[in-house]
Amino acid sequence: MSTTPQLLAISDLHVGHAENRPILEGLRPDNPGDWLIVAGDVAETTTDIEWALGLLKSRFDTVIWVPGNHELWTTSKDPVQLRGVRRYEYLVEMCRRLGVLTPEDEYPVWTGDGGPVRIAPLFALYDYSFRVDGVHTKQESLAKAQEAGIVCTDEYFLHPDPYPGIDDWCRARVEETERRLAACGPDVPLVLVNHWPLVRQPTRILRYPDFAQWCGTELSGDWHTRFNTATVVYGHLHIPRHTVYDGVPFEEVSLGYPREWKPRGLPDKLLKPVLPVRVAP
Repeated sequence: MSTTPQLLAISDLHVGHAENRPILEGLRPDNPGDWLIVAGDVAETTTDIEWALGLLKSRFDTVIWVPGNHELWTTSKDPVQLRGVRRYEYLVEMCRRLGVLTPEDEYPVWTGDGGPVRIAPLFALYDYSFRVDGVHTKQESLAKAQEAGIVCTDEYFLHPDPYPGIDDWCRARVEETERRLAACGPDVPLVLVNHWPLVRQPTRILRYPDFAQWCGTELSGDWHTRFNTATVVYGHLHIPRHTVYDGVPFEEVSLGYPREWKPRGLPDKLLKPVLPVRVAP
């Protein structure tokens, strides 16, 4: 049991996989005052999302969630058939019923160990701009990926309604997010939380480089330097690691699919402390 509350983070719980459900059920705070950041991809169905976030909120003092691509999928297995923006709004309302904070709420300030910091849960999506060398347009990038047999499942289940495309929705989210970040005073450092990496560099180690186009947007590439940022928390890549870009620490905090975590085993502590920040590479 920790003597002081901690700010903790995890992502990509994917509790739709049977082997991941008991892992989530085993997540507990070390201190009654612990806060938990959940950086997206809890599950695909609204029933699983509600179960998982409700359980975590019953245990942790404060839970902060950002959506990943899987929460935004509309599949035939889901009792809620809303698409695009309406689905996201449904999930936000669900979180408010549960007492879970979202990107649509006021950014909370953590005043415990390593604070004060303002936690900014973001929802910035992606716009196909993380392209491989020699590819210059979204259409070229998608065609090249298809030729290589690399097509993200988002293309079938993640709908941008009422926007024409995910990239259009992304640009709208980026504009709104930048407005809110700019309104934050520089006196309190930010913890930026987004499901997709905010910078391109983490995607350089992907086994399939064409997949990077579904992993973020170049429009967010300077947020960690433009705004007073203590650290950045993200997931999506299923490559948990600590890196530093421009002197700012980035933490990828995903659990991932059973086929990924089983070979390497689970770490002793699944929940990664966000603070105090680590700056060593």
